[in-house]
Amino acid sequence: MARGDGVYRTSARNARMTAAKVGNAQRHNEREKESYTNQDIVPERTEMNVHFKMPTAGYAEMFDQMVEDGEISTRGLKADAEKFGELIFDVNSAYFYNHGGYAFAKQFYADAYKSAIKIVGGEQYILSAVMHTDERNRAMSESLGEDVYHYHLHVVYIPVVEKEVLWTKRCKDPALVGTVKENITQVSMSKKWDSKPALDENGAPMLTKNGKAVLKKSYSVLQDDFFQDMRSAGYDDVERGERGSSEEHLTVTQFKVERERERLADISEQTAQKSQEAAALDKKIAKIQKQQIAVQSVDKIEAKPVPLSSKVMLERSEYESLAAAAKKYITQEKKESKLQKALDAAHKIIAGLEAKVAALTKELFEYKSISNKLNMAGLQQENESLRSKVHSYETVIERNNLWSFFDRRRAKTHTRDDDR
Repeated sequence: MARGDGVYRTSARNARMTAAKVGNAQRHNEREKESYTNQDIVPERTEMNVHFKMPTAGYAEMFDQMVEDGEISTRGLKADAEKFGELIFDVNSAYFYNHGGYAFAKQFYADAYKSAIKIVGGEQYILSAVMHTDERNRAMSESLGEDVYHYHLHVVYIPVVEKEVLWTKRCKDPALVGTVKENITQVSMSKKWDSKPALDENGAPMLTKNGKAVLKKSYSVLQDDFFQDMRSAGYDDVERGERGSSEEHLTVTQFKVERERERLADISEQTAQKSQEAAALDKKIAKIQKQQIAVQSVDKIEAKPVPLSSKVMLERSEYESLAAAAKKYITQEKKESKLQKALDAAHKIIAGLEAKVAALTKELFEYKSISNKLNMAGLQQENESLRSKVHSYETVIERNNLWSFFDRRRAKTHTRDDDR
């Protein structure tokens, strides 16, 4: 983070993602969206973004292909497990501005990508690595009176560990029980980022008063590894993010806020789409109501005397008229049934969106409580803008009054059936 103290600090973040969330990261990283809530993205510079590893397909598709090819194993993994990780490497924008800008940033992140390969455990587990060069640093740009860009690197990977599978007691050969049956590359976010023992100056494990090993949090290990790798690569004018401060926490929070903005934008698009579908249903319903007037005319046909014979004699024209009206009525009922199902589905989706909006509103409220610590110009104003959008979603959700309309229509339909 930039503190204005002239110190260039490295920053490394690790995001954990399920299969349901990785699509949003792909759309952001690969610039697949048509529009962005982040006003600082400059589309004209997107072609300058640098891929150190280009994805060969969608992130989820690449994952599934690796499972099918036997390169990784999801044995014992839950369906909603965090199967994807994303490393974001960063240094304050002033560092690149003072060292030559774009060309220097490309070389820096080329070396950072080498560090990512070590941290992940092999390039084969990296799905995409792209340096973003199209995000403007608003505060520096306004201060210096020229465009300054915030260069950073996104690395999407699969968290894996090497695992030994042992023969169990069910093995027919008792001599094999407990021995290694096979080695697999297991997908596991928790084991990949398990805490490590802290070491003292002599390299010996540090212990607590009770004799237990002192554990070093995985996030701190990530920061150490990235910093040491960049120092080893010759960047001796960078410093590690401060220990024991809230800086690391705030960096992660900034990342989460940006991700929530993107999620909110996606929900906005879905809500708008469902609103359009509801409007289309309105038009269909109005058309059906007009058509029902013709169907109701069947009820007004006057009864004719029936002769004592067992057969009712009708004129051909009367028979054809009644047959056509009956067929139209049946067709109408089928259309109404399909529309009802479509409307039920629309309301179910809108209800889900309502729950998501409520959750996002709660999360954004929590982020607001620490926004003052972020010391970022304009963040508060952007949060207020997000709340305004949430209010607009609540207006869309009020379309639930469609239910009362259908209730009245069904009541009329039942009344007409009773009269007959």
